[in-house]
Amino acid sequence: MKISEEVQRFGYHYPQIAAVITARANGRANAMTAAWQTPVSSRPPLYGVAISPKRFTYSLILKSGEFAVNFLPWEKAELVAAVGGSKGEKIDKFKSFGIEEEESIKTGAPILKCAYGAYECRLVSDQAYGDHRFIIGEVLAVHYLEDAFSDEGIINLDKVRPVLYVGLDSYVDINTPKVVAIERLKAIRYLEEEHD
Repeated sequence: MKISEEVQRFGYHYPQIAAVITARANGRANAMTAAWQTPVSSRPPLYGVAISPKRFTYSLILKSGEFAVNFLPWEKAELVAAVGGSKGEKIDKFKSFGIEEEESIKTGAPILKCAYGAYECRLVSDQAYGDHRFIIGEVLAVHYLEDAFSDEGIINLDKVRPVLYVGLDSYVDINTPKVVAIERLKAIRYLEEEHD
């Protein structure tokens, strides 16, 4: 095994599900992509996300005290890439990319209609770790497509294929053993043209 002290490019934890984090405050909504997200506790149900404090979504989460975590199917991989590669303070991603919302029931955070699962969260912790903030939210409500999960809550991979991020703007479909690079700028232009 090779050893390196160049640890800035540590990506051996990939692939990870790429989730879309959403928030709304003061009449503005935004969505961002995050691969660095994870469950933290089941009792109470807590979910954590690592976010750069430079992100517009982070400022909306601080103002509103809430956020949502949306899990999208592989068919929406270009949307995941576009959301991650564009700046919410400069464009309305919901309008530009034709993102439709489902009604949230416990928060004002946007729930994406195209998600196969989503968590509505109330912010309970915000801590600095290096160049990111680790926010933790208490899960107040879950949204899910019934046929995408078993009665026990296990994902049915015959019905839904999550978007898996492998690093460097590359994603993989679990049904195809090949990594697909999705150029963010091309995805942004494609979705904007499609929704003009």
